[in-house]
Amino acid sequence: MNLSLYLLTVLIWGTTWIALKLQLGVVAIPVSIVYRFALAGLILFAFVLLTRRLQPMNRRGHLICLAQGVCLFCVNFLCFLNASQWLASGLIAVVFSTATLWNALNARLFFGQRIAVNVLAGGALGLVGLALLFWPELSSHQANADTLLGVGLALLGTLCFSAGNLLSTLQQKAGLRPMTTNAWGMVYGASLLGVYCLLSGVPFCVEWNARYIGSLLYLVIPGSVIAFTAYLTLVGRMGPERAAYCTVLFPLVALNVSAFAEGYQWTAPALLGLLAVMAGNVLVFRRPRVRESMTGLAR
Repeated sequence: MNLSLYLLTVLIWGTTWIALKLQLGVVAIPVSIVYRFALAGLILFAFVLLTRRLQPMNRRGHLICLAQGVCLFCVNFLCFLNASQWLASGLIAVVFSTATLWNALNARLFFGQRIAVNVLAGGALGLVGLALLFWPELSSHQANADTLLGVGLALLGTLCFSAGNLLSTLQQKAGLRPMTTNAWGMVYGASLLGVYCLLSGVPFCVEWNARYIGSLLYLVIPGSVIAFTAYLTLVGRMGPERAAYCTVLFPLVALNVSAFAEGYQWTAPALLGLLAVMAGNVLVFRRPRVRESMTGLAR
């Protein structure tokens, strides 16, 4: 079950970049994000109500959902969208993939969870692999004040993503499932982002054509309703540090799709990076031998 959720998340989020590119046009990107999560939240609410899976929450649960909405469905997207003005997509992917390491460190800091050496080693190896995959973009990027600002925003977005992971872990430890918390979090996040758009004078409009509506529906249903539910379920089951290795694999899927759809050419460094990413994946999910031997003795 975990493997199915993991692959589903990687495949969906590895292809959402196509839908995001199709969203570019008349509608401002922050407004498109409001549409995405408002619709996704409403669909989740409809589903959990019809299937009687909506769980009651106390004030603490709602406050955590509000914080999760800010981190996962609002601020992190604004950070990455603004960072993309000054950074190449490859560099943003590398920064975002540090979520594996941040999740491990934050789980240690806030939950007292032991940091597994294989997770840190696998995450670091995945980062090296991504750097090799995007080396042409990284090597040609000129370092300046705008680059530092872009890196800072991308890092802030990654930290918000990591915080959202830990908040979801708290909710699941309290017995609240991701479907309920995501529904509330998406509505909260979309509402706050909508207020931001209104205050900043961003116009609300809709591009009524198959390209925009089709890409929006892909981002709403597979990209948000399904993928966020699957991913945060993994966070609860596997731990935030292992689940976050998905962020290393997203660009890998995106590059393979690009090779098929846009003629991306694989190079020797890129293939070496591919091997490093896959080796990192093996390390992240390898069970420590000591734990295995202790389990065997307990039996």
